[in-house]
Amino acid sequence: MIYDITRTVRPTLAVWTGDTPYSAAPMLRIAHGASVNLTTLTLSPHTGAHADAVYHYDDSGAHPAAMSLQPYLGRARVITLQRRTGALTPDDFAPGALAGAERVLLHSWVSDEVPDEILPTDFAYLSVELIAWLSGQGVVLIGLDAPSVDEFTSKTLPCHHALKRHGMVNLENLYLRGVPDGDYELIALPLKLDLACGSPVRAILRTF
Repeated sequence: MIYDITRTVRPTLAVWTGDTPYSAAPMLRIAHGASVNLTTLTLSPHTGAHADAVYHYDDSGAHPAAMSLQPYLGRARVITLQRRTGALTPDDFAPGALAGAERVLLHSWVSDEVPDEILPTDFAYLSVELIAWLSGQGVVLIGLDAPSVDEFTSKTLPCHHALKRHGMVNLENLYLRGVPDGDYELIALPLKLDLACGSPVRAILRTF
């Protein structure tokens, strides 16, 4: 079975405050006599479900085209959060709940309650402590259904930088409504984009 864990990219999909909304402009139309329909897309690399590139928060960091694909493909564990807001710590997880996990996808109230047109600003986010703890257990990727791994108002982005220090990557704006907790195969490959700060992904989970 396949679970599609991406929201549909459409002009009404909420983007980060000040970012570029999605649009699709027709360049050629069959209805107007052209042999094909041809559109030009305008969108932020952080539209919908996406992978942050290190360049997003570090001028010397890699663009998506230079980042390894390995973390974005493989066994992942979905776990539902009880915490709705604030920084997540290891204490937010039952003992052994993440044992053996290589990739962790956190299902919060955002997937269940927030429509595509709304950008949530008060959500559960990561902590430097949690990132270090997960790294020590061998986790290589952390995915959230929230729009950032850091607090919405953060300007220093400590969790983004902690991910880099620990050699980890992140996915944001996933859509986990209706996905039971458990282990799956994650496929969420970024596009091979140079000069970009991230990439949209078509993220799916496949049952074993």
